[in-house]
Amino acid sequence: MTPTDSLAQLRAAAPQLWLNPQRRHTPAGNSKAGDTTLCLADMQAAQDRFTRFAPLLATLFPELAESGGRIESGLLPVPAMQQALGLAPDAGRLWVKADHGLPVAGSIKARGGFHEVLEHAERLAAQNGLITPDADYRVLAQPAARALFARHQVAVGSTGNLGMAIGVMAAALGFRAVVHMSTDAKEWKKERLRQRGVQVVEHGGDYELAVANGRAQALGDPLCHFVDDERSRSLFLGYSAAALHLRAQLRTQGVVVDAEHPLLVYLPCGVGGAPSGIAWGLHGVLGEHVHCFFAEPVQSPCFLAHLLSPEGSHCSVYDYGLTNRTEADGLAVPRASLLAAQVMRPLLDGVFTVDDDTLFKHLALLQETQGQRIEPSAAAGFSGPGLLRASALACPGANHVVWTTGGLLVPDAQYQGFLQRASTQPPRGQ
Repeated sequence: MTPTDSLAQLRAAAPQLWLNPQRRHTPAGNSKAGDTTLCLADMQAAQDRFTRFAPLLATLFPELAESGGRIESGLLPVPAMQQALGLAPDAGRLWVKADHGLPVAGSIKARGGFHEVLEHAERLAAQNGLITPDADYRVLAQPAARALFARHQVAVGSTGNLGMAIGVMAAALGFRAVVHMSTDAKEWKKERLRQRGVQVVEHGGDYELAVANGRAQALGDPLCHFVDDERSRSLFLGYSAAALHLRAQLRTQGVVVDAEHPLLVYLPCGVGGAPSGIAWGLHGVLGEHVHCFFAEPVQSPCFLAHLLSPEGSHCSVYDYGLTNRTEADGLAVPRASLLAAQVMRPLLDGVFTVDDDTLFKHLALLQETQGQRIEPSAAAGFSGPGLLRASALACPGANHVVWTTGGLLVPDAQYQGFLQRASTQPPRGQ
């Protein structure tokens, strides 16, 4: 498909697969995006920070007691889902990286969001003499630390899942937590945040406007730390740490990643920070035989729109006549993160777009075949293996990993509504 054809498909809000002609088949190393530099040591530093905070997190959150404060998800073989999707065994094996089950925040945003709050808390505590390099971080649950954090605000703009991660962690540590939310955000997510002691500020526009308003308000408060989903290095590195855990899981499962056993990873994409952090990390720790594809709604393909536009531009999906309306609320973003886009331009294998009906169909299919409960945005990746069916990458030794986003915290009534919508759709192709 030519760039002109891809743009025509994008404008028509038609599902498509775009393959990146700038993909460089070398392992990722140090990267630079504008003034931001990234290296693999930074990813390890993020993981080390999670380790230092684990005892504290196990204390703050009962659901983390069993894991000792570790925030990780399972790597699940899904043979029944593979069969239902029509992915033959000679095309490889299908797995789900189950971030829809991540504890506390219940979504892929947990690692990045938690990491930035923890890094900020660590910096403040060290500056105020509350911790030393060999400290037991459970001291940060004591009155002196909570009094310090209570003087500071942590704010973020979000359609939902990042706000959940930031708000819940910030409030648990004792910060004044504020989440600026767009009209795309679901009411149950706003209510859950309020129940956790988080201030929710609602804005009439989309995700981009919520971020802009939150950023502007934070500038007026020297004690406010604004988590900028469009530009944050800390978020990116927190997401990237997932690659280290996946590498360990693959080894435990006996999965090899090489030319005969490529790893194909399908990642739902909103502004791009989470999938880009993960993809960059995977390239760094597993090498050139990792092939990452981003999945976007047909009405909100901001990453694809950016990659199809002239370099140096920063286009919006509105520029192409699209609505930015989708039931995949975490993916309803009009403009890609420049940090994410610049890092991924030479590493990303491709982008595919999915309509909402397909999201609901695959959501229901995963429940029916594997008993896994996800939200619509988490279903975006399941179209990928079928689209790559004719590719040389789909070989008997391949492993296809669909990375899910959210689902654990979806209330029963909303989830039953998802299944009801799926059941009323006419039969259609995979």
